[in-house]
Amino acid sequence: MAREARPPVIAVMGHIDHGKSSLLDYIRKANIVAGEAGGITQHVAAYIAEHNGRTITFLDTPGHEAFKALRARGAAAADIAILVVAADEGVKPQTLDALAAIKESNIPYVVAITKIDKPAADIERARHSLLEHGIYLEGLGGDISYAPISSKTGEGIPELLDLVLLTADMNEFTADPKASATGYVLEATQDARRGASATLIVKDGTLTHEGFVLAGDAYAPIRFIEDFRGERVDRAAPSEPARIYGFSKLPAAGSFFSVVASKKDAEAHASAAAIISSPTRTATVEGVIELPLIVKADVSGSIEAIAHELAKVSHERIAARVISAGVGSVSENDVRAAHTAGGVVVGFNVTADPIARDIAEREGVPMEFFTIIYKLRERVEELLTERAPIVESETELGRATVLKAFSSTAKRQVAGARLDSGTFATGSRIKVLRQGEEIARGTVGNLQQARANVKEIRTEGEFGVELELKEPVQPRDEVVSFIITKS
Repeated sequence: MAREARPPVIAVMGHIDHGKSSLLDYIRKANIVAGEAGGITQHVAAYIAEHNGRTITFLDTPGHEAFKALRARGAAAADIAILVVAADEGVKPQTLDALAAIKESNIPYVVAITKIDKPAADIERARHSLLEHGIYLEGLGGDISYAPISSKTGEGIPELLDLVLLTADMNEFTADPKASATGYVLEATQDARRGASATLIVKDGTLTHEGFVLAGDAYAPIRFIEDFRGERVDRAAPSEPARIYGFSKLPAAGSFFSVVASKKDAEAHASAAAIISSPTRTATVEGVIELPLIVKADVSGSIEAIAHELAKVSHERIAARVISAGVGSVSENDVRAAHTAGGVVVGFNVTADPIARDIAEREGVPMEFFTIIYKLRERVEELLTERAPIVESETELGRATVLKAFSSTAKRQVAGARLDSGTFATGSRIKVLRQGEEIARGTVGNLQQARANVKEIRTEGEFGVELELKEPVQPRDEVVSFIITKS
């Protein structure tokens, strides 16, 4: 089945009062597809906008529980993030928290420098504030695209949306519109009249009125679908939000959803999911990346045994998380669920349907089959080790103080310095600290001691140094030489 380009799903993140809501409000009023902003429910989790004839889905509250839950599971409801930074304040602590969340989700991002209409706005200062915190913008030695904008006048917002669409084109987000829908639960609420409901974001396939939505141990018949305006529609295509009512219980925000054919299938899968996700057997570790697993077994007793074995699996940087569990052979929906979540299909005493095998081979979805439970556990432990994120740590080699800056170019600084501790060597990595704050990173280009070129400085005292970095150094700056080790 052919995959097609789908619209990007965007999260807007940043420090409080830096203009996230104002940006979203402006886009709503100016770009909402087929409807006025006044007709939009105030608490929707997502909405669709249009720019240059193309649609874009925005998550309205990306800092809420769903985004945190998705981040912890190593999966992202959003494809791209917009990091907002106010032109009158620059980077703040919550900006860095938002950046950390974006990086944990492993999604690309662009920067919006907001509030450029304010009297205190200083775009250049904001750009350098970003640079000082390791956010390297285009034109300042990096490749992060950015746009100065005003949500009051609309200036720069079309250019920002252009960057979003360009980023989407570069990443080639695709979906198979003919497949059964899979995606994530953005939020769930209890409606007094219509019971438990949830807002979903479809990431692959198309949601229709056929079958039951299954999210963990909760399920609902698809009697009708509401779009982001609260209007009933026949279907929800890839990247579109949809509201479904009548869940057996409130699904967890951030949980993965798929579609099964019948109530019997839904009940069987939900029962298996309840067993394997029992808090006495598994636990989600906040901030730890997770390996999504789709588990299929011959009988429900096997599901319980697998849950018991998986509870023994642990890793300090990654955790196994069963997002779907059921009885029976591996189906097309199971493979598509694994593909959407970036996970692995694990089967015990079962096989895969021919169509499922074909899709798995074509889409590169890993499937593992076992007849011995402890072998299943051992393989999951191996998968965790294989997928665990690499941790980089810095080890300080030497520290020097700048005594005098002699010359400066766009990429090189020549200075006189005093070695305070450790060693300095040509080619080694360095970072420059000014009043304890890091302002730049680079490498050591050349060293001189007693007017002679040397490869290394070991003796405490004065020496000359050529630093390959873009930020000019000043007297009293500290230069730290270090190495990065990976584990």
